[in-house]
Amino acid sequence: MKRSATLAGTAIVAAGALLLGAGPVLAHDEPVFDDGVLDSGKETHGHHSNDQQHGEEEGHLPASEDNVLKISNLDLFADEEEPGRIADVSAFGNYAYLTAFWEPDCDRGGVYIVDISDPTAPELVNRIPSHRGTFSGEGSQVMHIDTPQFTGDVLAFQNEVCPGETKGIGGMSLFDVTNPLEPVKLVEGWGDFSNKGNAQTKSNEVHSVRMWADGDKAYAVQVDNEETTDVDIFDISNPARPKLISETDLTDESAQPLGQVHGDATFLHDMVVEQVGDDMVMLLSYWDGGYIKLNVNNPANPVFMDDTDFAEFDPVRVEVTEADPAQETQYITPEGNAHQAEFTNDREFVIATDEDFDPYRVVAEIEGGGEFTAIQGSDVPQISPEQSLAGDTRFVGLACTGMTMPKPDGATVAVIERGTCSFTEKVTNVEAAGYAGAIVFNSDLAGNCDALVSMLVDAGIPAVFASRTDGFRILTGGVPGDYTCGTGTPYAVPLAVGDPGKAVDVSAVFDGWGYVHLYDAETMEDLDQYYVPESQDATYASGYGDLSVHEVATDPDTNLAYISYYAAGFRVVEYDRDDGLTEVGHYIEEGGNNFWGVEVHEIDGEKYILASDRDSGLYIFQYTP
Repeated sequence: MKRSATLAGTAIVAAGALLLGAGPVLAHDEPVFDDGVLDSGKETHGHHSNDQQHGEEEGHLPASEDNVLKISNLDLFADEEEPGRIADVSAFGNYAYLTAFWEPDCDRGGVYIVDISDPTAPELVNRIPSHRGTFSGEGSQVMHIDTPQFTGDVLAFQNEVCPGETKGIGGMSLFDVTNPLEPVKLVEGWGDFSNKGNAQTKSNEVHSVRMWADGDKAYAVQVDNEETTDVDIFDISNPARPKLISETDLTDESAQPLGQVHGDATFLHDMVVEQVGDDMVMLLSYWDGGYIKLNVNNPANPVFMDDTDFAEFDPVRVEVTEADPAQETQYITPEGNAHQAEFTNDREFVIATDEDFDPYRVVAEIEGGGEFTAIQGSDVPQISPEQSLAGDTRFVGLACTGMTMPKPDGATVAVIERGTCSFTEKVTNVEAAGYAGAIVFNSDLAGNCDALVSMLVDAGIPAVFASRTDGFRILTGGVPGDYTCGTGTPYAVPLAVGDPGKAVDVSAVFDGWGYVHLYDAETMEDLDQYYVPESQDATYASGYGDLSVHEVATDPDTNLAYISYYAAGFRVVEYDRDDGLTEVGHYIEEGGNNFWGVEVHEIDGEKYILASDRDSGLYIFQYTP
């Protein structure tokens, strides 16, 4: 077992846009503050706005259905729309549990409890509010616990702090829902308190939590938003007194060589535990580290078993473009983004979802100096075929408030050094000064240098991140022969603040939305991929909502899987070793959907599939071939 040394704001991303040269070095040294790095599931989902899912700008795919019967749906906001409020769904007995996200206003998140004993007429019967300033998202679960310390049904959900709130809490909350009409709080906000030592009064924020039982013991595993590569395992045999029993960092075991995955951001996002043969196996989604099998026969000392590797070239983009005579075959690095996965009913396969909200990646050039690799910022105007970032550049230093800010004087793009203040502060400052766009290049800190990061940045102009080496190339056309980085003695930027750099041209190429993998569960070989056709067609890159996959639930009895696909609806696929993944059913509501969670559940001997629509509430389906 290895103790994680990674704190919030330090997971690093190395781009591989269109195979533009060698991949940069992964950073391990954290800044003394969080300057705004997208390195957790909360940040990945949190910066993505759901306001326009069904608005004029975003729209949705047309309504359609095939082999799927909608049994019912429950709109929890019939009198007042709350787009983005609902997150995940789970079920136990005659009740469904839907977590409450922070959008459009925080409003104390928590869990909606719905009576589904009559699937044709689901009814909201209770709500468990979370702590003030706190919301819940991924991974709620109810499980029966039977240990010497406790017998009953336990609901687990995670806690994350709403944007701008100071009263929110982290960790997990556990409730006794043996009677869902009268839930009893067992513990609230319990998680890893070790990040800040004895001074830490609130546990780290948690993005997902899952439970499992093994004999007369019960356990929970958390996704830690602040120690982002950690696998935090708790003994919850007494759910009123959870005990942290292990923390495991799987970065070294899972990482592919830098530059082989577009991003190289390694952090835990989701997990599930199943018995496979004689072993208890945790299946983890480790973002650009892929999908991992971890033996948890002894949860206090987990053992790495195996993991997947993303292909050299994105297999879906190769397949789609190779089949189109009008296109040149697209050989690009895979996006990665291992988001969520489940074993199939016989444990022969793993079906996994790679979430990707951005259907474009950056292509960047220096005038007379070749290509460079860049990553787009989050909440800024996105570079696309309709909007590029091109023109002369000017070095503006750190661009923090109170520092000298050179005027554009004919330049279009501000070139900014990382450090001292947040990405948002830097970019908004150069925007106020009159620049049309920004390139932030990495700092001289050991472990940073030629690594790339995905920036959490909110501004009104396009902004991308580049390595320190490429920053020097943009500024001077080359890298000094005696250049060194990360030695403790900073190598100075070879230009003065206010000096002009080289012209740049930053454009974008369509690379599709997120899709689904079928893996061999024993070898972890990638056998096939499934995608919604529109999600790989540039015609649908805007105006139709988010066409990325989100989650999968596998059928406990047959070779079927049920998939939530945001604005591309509810999908049913069948699978086998010879034919891979094949769509056999789908459903998109009139007016569109915004699906997040999916769960297979039996009521009175009948099988149903529950899906959570972020803008309304609960859908109940049956597959009817």
